[in-house]
Amino acid sequence: MTAGSKPGRTASTAFASTVYVIDDDNAVRDALSGLFRSVGLHVELFASASQFLQGKLPETPSCLVLDIRLPGVSGLDFQAHLAKSNIQMPIVFMTGHGDVPMSVRAMKAGAIDFLTKPFRDQDMLDAVFGALENDRIRWESDQEAATISALYQTLTSREKEVMFFVTKGLMNKQIAGEMGLSEITVKIHRGHLMRKMAVRTLPDLVRIAERLGLRSVNH
Repeated sequence: MTAGSKPGRTASTAFASTVYVIDDDNAVRDALSGLFRSVGLHVELFASASQFLQGKLPETPSCLVLDIRLPGVSGLDFQAHLAKSNIQMPIVFMTGHGDVPMSVRAMKAGAIDFLTKPFRDQDMLDAVFGALENDRIRWESDQEAATISALYQTLTSREKEVMFFVTKGLMNKQIAGEMGLSEITVKIHRGHLMRKMAVRTLPDLVRIAERLGLRSVNH
C-alpha cells in the first residue's frame, strides 16, 4: 500500500458497517486494519477463507477485502462459493499477481473493484466505501421486505383477499360483489388492513403489494 490523500468520506458513512479482510500475509492484514480503523470502520481480520466461514455472518452492511491468492481455496473460488451459498457481500479484490483474465473474471462475478498491490490507500478506501454503500442499500431493502412480509402475515384471509382486489383497482362495491359481502363489511376489512400494513394511501398499498409479488393495478 502507498500513501494517498485524506479520506473523502467521514466515519459517519461507516456507522454500523464492518469490513472483513482475508489475506494470509500478516503485515497486509495489520496495515489494512490500521487504515480502515483510521476512518472509523470496524474491521475483522482472517488469514484464510475457511477461517472466515467459521465466524458469524454479518447482520449489518459489510464488505469483503479479499486476496486473490489464499492457502486452500483461492479468492476467485471463494467468491464463487459465496455466490452459490447466497451470501451477498460486496467484494474488493487485491493481488500482487493480478492479470487481465483474473480481474475480468472477478468483475463479471460481481466484484466491486480489483486492486493490484501496491495500491494507494485512497484507492482502497474509495473501493471499500463504495462497497459498503452498495451493501447498505441492499441491506435496507431486505429489511424493508422482511418488515412488509411480517405485516402481511398479520392479515386475516379475508383482509388479504380484500387487499388483492383493492390493489387490482376494484371499488368497494365491486369487491363486495366479488366476495359476496356487504359494502360496509368490505370497508371495515379495508380499514383494518390499511392500519395493519401501516399505510394511509392506495398508492402506498399498491407499492407494498408489488414488493410482495401480489397482482396489482396497472398504471
